[in-house]
Amino acid sequence: MWRALARALQVGRAARRGGPQAWGRSLREQNAAERGYAEGSSLRVTGRARRAASMPESDVDKLDAQQVQLLAEMCILIDEEDRRIGAETKRNCHLNENIDRGLLHRAFSVFLFNTENKLLLQQRSDAKITFPGCFTNTCCSHPLSNPGELEEKEAIGVRRAAQRRLKAELGIPMEEVPPEEINYLTRIHYKAQSDGIWGEHEIDYILFVRKNVTLNPDPNEIKSYCYVTKEELRELLKNAARGEIKLTPWFQIIANDFLFKWWDNLNHLNQFVDHKIHRM
Repeated sequence: MWRALARALQVGRAARRGGPQAWGRSLREQNAAERGYAEGSSLRVTGRARRAASMPESDVDKLDAQQVQLLAEMCILIDEEDRRIGAETKRNCHLNENIDRGLLHRAFSVFLFNTENKLLLQQRSDAKITFPGCFTNTCCSHPLSNPGELEEKEAIGVRRAAQRRLKAELGIPMEEVPPEEINYLTRIHYKAQSDGIWGEHEIDYILFVRKNVTLNPDPNEIKSYCYVTKEELRELLKNAARGEIKLTPWFQIIANDFLFKWWDNLNHLNQFVDHKIHRM
């Protein structure tokens, strides 16, 4: 058993009512649950109308109501060079049928380190529609198609979206993570299926934050969380390779190919900033 898992903090409704948790707590392994839902709707990609995948109406009842509401959010559609080409619902962006047709959207992954240089990880709640119960980096989500988060200069729109989601998922007060303290590093392009219905196809902006923050996680978003050292993360990766726990595919890619060299150079991250799109 990974040492940090043995010190776990489970996120629950009672914990949320109890007020903010101090940074530096840990997580416990739990079983994942698979979810799936879609409604039929029109979909427009590069000027061509298409029909999105649909499921029986009865399947709506199998999903968490709060997560279903979030499926109506409008994500930013892009081409493979990260040029904006339109907008579409979160639901349509994450249906495998639409992904197989080439639908691609903009996303971000935040890696938050405390002043001890420990990385904050989370375990996604079982209510999540894609990759429920999986362990992943601090925060992973999407900028929305609104004026503030569409702004592309210095990735400010994506950084504003990250500030919003750090508050929504982890309860971090927005004043503790202003966009100016959320640093862009690079982008990765990947595609992965969660199950037979849902998946991801994203150009993912990698963002780093270094500071101590106040945590009050939403249990509908996060099942558990902890700060880990490099050694503990390596142990987690070994556990995942043995099939003992599940990781999100984007976190697996980043951890395997990039994370440790960044972690070794937290005081000198500017050398890694680029405008490439790494195809994974």
